[in-house]
Amino acid sequence: MSTGSSPTRLLIVSAAVEAGAGLALLVCPAVIAGVLVGGLPDAPDVLVVASIAGVALLALALACWLARNDGASRAGRAVIAAMLVYNSGATAVLAFASIGQGMSGPGLWPAVVLHAGLATWCVWCLRADSGPN
Repeated sequence: MSTGSSPTRLLIVSAAVEAGAGLALLVCPAVIAGVLVGGLPDAPDVLVVASIAGVALLALALACWLARNDGASRAGRAVIAAMLVYNSGATAVLAFASIGQGMSGPGLWPAVVLHAGLATWCVWCLRADSGPN
């Protein structure tokens, strides 16, 4: 397996990215939402949902961090598979926000590219470790 497809590196990078995003959503949910989709939402329900998303991202970051040295194990592969689902879904939701709903913010397309790249890396790691049994 090449070092670029390393599950350990993927899980460390994922932990860092999701911890940063999660903390940012907890500390300033309106600003982060504005950077992604434009405008500064101030409705309490939107801010609560954004904060819950921040907590969920911190949970993903913790799972990635704790699994970082076990990427080849069944549980480590499960974390990578879960991150594949998350990153693929985030890519689709954010792209639809722009294309389907006309939302825009300076961080929207960079976030789409980031999540698409992480999803691709997940696939790469899962395929690299799925050799003959």
